[in-house]
Amino acid sequence: MRPKVIAGNWKMNKDADESVELINGLITRSGEIPNGVTVILCPPFTSLAIAQRLLDGGPMALGGQNMHYEDEGAFTGEISAGMLKSVGCTFVIIGHSERRQIFGETNDAINKKVKKALSAGLRPIICVGETLEERERGVTEQVINVQLKGALQDVSENEVSRAIIAYEPVWAIGTGKNATPEQAADVHNYIRKIIGQFYSWATAERIIIQYGGSVKPENARSLLATDGIDGALVGGACLKPDSFMEIVMAAGS
Repeated sequence: MRPKVIAGNWKMNKDADESVELINGLITRSGEIPNGVTVILCPPFTSLAIAQRLLDGGPMALGGQNMHYEDEGAFTGEISAGMLKSVGCTFVIIGHSERRQIFGETNDAINKKVKKALSAGLRPIICVGETLEERERGVTEQVINVQLKGALQDVSENEVSRAIIAYEPVWAIGTGKNATPEQAADVHNYIRKIIGQFYSWATAERIIIQYGGSVKPENARSLLATDGIDGALVGGACLKPDSFMEIVMAAGS
């Protein structure tokens, strides 16, 4: 039985004071986290140190929203894996569609980040997903195949078992539209098939595959109850303690 993993991607939201308020609101309800559900908070870089102090010793884990593939150097504005680890991160989101589309990240760059995260002891949450135009053209599987194989190039079977895959259809992110449980399950099953072909079926059965894209309390239960969906990468709904915790509790049911 794979655990359910619920990660909250705060994106570019919440300053330091607002982060304290949100985290404290989540801490007051952390006793409600169901057994077998892993909860990860991914605030902006400016709130990671604050989050570490508040979360220390508690049940919620900390993740970064991005990282560079070099350890240090003249990369103005970038954050290294070591920097994330130094403020308590154990996870990092890599290859989010906003990074791919807005900042031009390529599969090659994402692959370098995945390998660096794994070698540094961070667990990468690797995002893949198609645009609306790609879905309408019927090339969803081809897009997922290229993104997934690109991200995992030269990643060993032992290493990939520590990764999490997040299927995020680009057309559903922040739009209020979400894939139906059946649509999501079809792509999750395809991702598992690709992992099985790339590595082994045993590895494919172990790997955690989350769904992301307008996950809300209203649709979380039906999505998370669907076979093959192992959790959620949550955007807007993670910015309020009550809505995020409703999704977390839905994962336990």
